[in-house]
Amino acid sequence: MVFNSVGVAIIWGLEFLAGNNVPMSASLIVVAKKPEPGFTKTRLCPPFTPIEAAQFYRCLMLDTLTLAARVQGVEHCLAYAPLEASSYFQGLVPEGFSLIPQHGADLGERLANTLADRFKNGYQKVVVMNSDGPTLPLPYLNQAFRRLQNFDVSLGMGHDGGYYLIGMKQMRPQLFENISWSSDRVISQTLDACRRLQLKVHQLPQWYDVDVGDDLQKLRSDLAKNPTAAPHTAAYLQRWDAS
Repeated sequence: MVFNSVGVAIIWGLEFLAGNNVPMSASLIVVAKKPEPGFTKTRLCPPFTPIEAAQFYRCLMLDTLTLAARVQGVEHCLAYAPLEASSYFQGLVPEGFSLIPQHGADLGERLANTLADRFKNGYQKVVVMNSDGPTLPLPYLNQAFRRLQNFDVSLGMGHDGGYYLIGMKQMRPQLFENISWSSDRVISQTLDACRRLQLKVHQLPQWYDVDVGDDLQKLRSDLAKNPTAAPHTAAYLQRWDAS
């Protein structure tokens, strides 16, 4: 997926900087919803039943949180929904994670409010990521923060027209307005907004989250090579295959 929005400075993120440390003034947020059968990962039904899809997402989330915890020198935060799910996530997050509730009528408002909360708390670089891409390479996360030294926005390009990550060093609510969420136009519309604001965008390498059957097959292929990349997910799929 290549976008050529005129006037937006886009750099392909193909170089990985040495070391894992990033400034402590940074916050990394994982955005998640409590798994609910019939409402979670419905595009994976079949092959999963609704209950299995919810269980599977819980494993994706656990492995994504473990991945996020490996980023050093940042505040780790989970932004959860719905509001009443606080106790559920308190028993799920790794030690040291902050919990904040999501607020907003749609995904754009929830993302904007979550980012704004961390900037209001004094963080100078804030990156928010999804909770269903557990095999994302750790260097991509480190790079998202480091590139904010010279760029206004870090953007992790999804394979489906969305993004798996967005980071910034100043709150830009316009990047979450008038976006066709859950469509293949999210990236192009976000880049258009960056162009209008004259923002420099660092484009991270493309990666995938697990939403549909093709994503599941890609995940299976990756885990066959390296099951330790997402051990909860790999173990769940192994049990599911044997059932």
